[in-house]
Amino acid sequence: MGEHNNLSNSKIVRNKPFMPKVVITTILGLGITVGSVTADTNNDSLPRVYHVYIDGEHLGTVGSKDVIESFIDEKASLQEKKNEEQLDGVQLTVSQDITYVPEVAFAPVFDNEQVLKNLEEQIQYSVEAVKLEVDGVVIGYFNNKETAQEVLKTYLAKYLPEDEVEKFINPSDEPGEPKDNQPLSVGESTILDAKLSEEVSFKTEKVKMNELFTVEQGLKMLEKGALTDKVHTIQEGEALSTVAAQYDLSMDDLLTLNPDLNEDSVIQIGQEVTVTGLEPIVDVVVTEEELTEETIDYEIVYEQTDSLFKGQTSVKQNGQEGKKRVHYKITKKNGQVVDREVLDSEVTKEPVNKIILEGTKVIPSRGTGSFRWPAAGGFITSHVGYRWGSYHKGIDIAGVGNRSIYAADNGTVTYAGWDGGYGNRIVINHNNGYKTTYSHLSSIDVHVGQTVQQGQVIGVMGSTGNSTGVHLHFELYKNGALQNPASYY
Repeated sequence: MGEHNNLSNSKIVRNKPFMPKVVITTILGLGITVGSVTADTNNDSLPRVYHVYIDGEHLGTVGSKDVIESFIDEKASLQEKKNEEQLDGVQLTVSQDITYVPEVAFAPVFDNEQVLKNLEEQIQYSVEAVKLEVDGVVIGYFNNKETAQEVLKTYLAKYLPEDEVEKFINPSDEPGEPKDNQPLSVGESTILDAKLSEEVSFKTEKVKMNELFTVEQGLKMLEKGALTDKVHTIQEGEALSTVAAQYDLSMDDLLTLNPDLNEDSVIQIGQEVTVTGLEPIVDVVVTEEELTEETIDYEIVYEQTDSLFKGQTSVKQNGQEGKKRVHYKITKKNGQVVDREVLDSEVTKEPVNKIILEGTKVIPSRGTGSFRWPAAGGFITSHVGYRWGSYHKGIDIAGVGNRSIYAADNGTVTYAGWDGGYGNRIVINHNNGYKTTYSHLSSIDVHVGQTVQQGQVIGVMGSTGNSTGVHLHFELYKNGALQNPASYY
C-alpha cells in the first residue's frame, strides 16, 4: 500500500516486503499549511502515522505531517518578526532536511508533543544569502546582491566619482574612451578605465541568520585588509616617534621590528625603517587622462664685466618663468599616483633667462699716499695728544649727518672685529708703509683679507667700546710710527 505525493523531490523506500512505505523528503519553507494533528487516513480509511527524521536522525512519530509543518511555520513566523530588519527581502528556510516515512497502522501509536519537543531542540533556520568574495577571500554574506553591491559601491566611491561607480557596477560604455570624445581643457581630467586588482564574485549560499552582514560591516572587512611588513623611508623632519605614530605603533613595537635601532638612534633622511601596516584586500586601479599647465624654470646666466669690481654683482635682466601644457596618462592605486606617463607636451611661453653681471675689475691694494677724509663730513672733537691722564693716539670725528665710514686709501683689511676699548675696529694696511685704523664702529662691512678702494664704505660710525658718544676714532701710522692725521688733511 503506498501514498501518492505530488512533491517533486519525493522518493520511494521499501522497508518491509509485505508493507511498502513512502519517504517524503523536502526542505520546508515558509509557505506551510496548518492541518490536522490526528492520525491521517488513507483511501481505505485505515489510520496512518508518520515517522519523522531530521538530517537522517529519527525524531519520533506523529499522527500527521501538518503537526510538524504548522509548528515549523509558527516558529518561522516568530523568527521573522524577531529579525524583521535583518531579514528584509530574504527567504527564511529550515537548515536541515526534514523527511517523513508514512506507515499504515491498525492501532496507530504516536506522540506529537514529544516529537515537537525534540524538533524544537534541533531545528535551525538559514537564509538564502549572497556571498561577496574577493580573490577567494570571503568578505561577508548579505541578504541580497544589491546589498553586496552597495558594499562594493561604497568602497569604490572613496576613489571614484559617483557616475564612474555606477558605470563600474553596471558597465555600459566602452573603456578607454574619454567622455564624449571631447578634447580636454587645461585643468581637466577624465577617467579612461577603472578596475579592481582582484576578481570579485557574488554567489548564493545558505547561511545562518547571525552570519548576515550589514553594508557597514562588509565595508569594514573590505577595508581592513591584512597586516604586512612595510618599509618606510625617513623624510626631512621625521623622528622615530613620529614614524611610530604614523603607523599606529608603540615605540617598543617599532624597535622590535628594527633590532638595529634604539630610542637614541640618530636617523638620516633616506634611511629605511621596517614598519607594519594594513594592505587592503583589493585595490582600486584607475587610469586617467589629465591636461595641466606647468611652469618652466628660467636659467641663471652669468656675464663678466670690467665695469664692476671683482666680487661685485649686478642683475642685468630679471628672469621670467615659462609655461607648458602637458598631457598625462596617470595610473592611480587607491587614490595614490603610481605611474605618470607624458603623452604630449607643448611650450606655450618660453622662459626668460636671468642675467647677472660679475665684476672683473681688480681693486688696487697699494695706497696712493694721499688720504681722503674717512667720514661724511663732521669735525674733529679731540686731537692727538695727552688727554685725561693718557695719550690719545688719534683724532675723534663727530657731528655727521651720514654715519658711513670710508677707507682713507686703497689697501688690504688686516683686522675687522672687536678690540677691547676700541669696540668694533678695522685696520687697513695700505701696502706702501701707511696703516690706518677706524674704531668705535656700530657695524663692520668688510672682512680680513679683503682689498678695499679709497672711498669705499667699510662700516658705520657708532659708540662701541670705551666711548662717550657716537664718533669715529681715526689713527694713522707711517712705517709703524704714529702720525697726526690732521696734518694730512
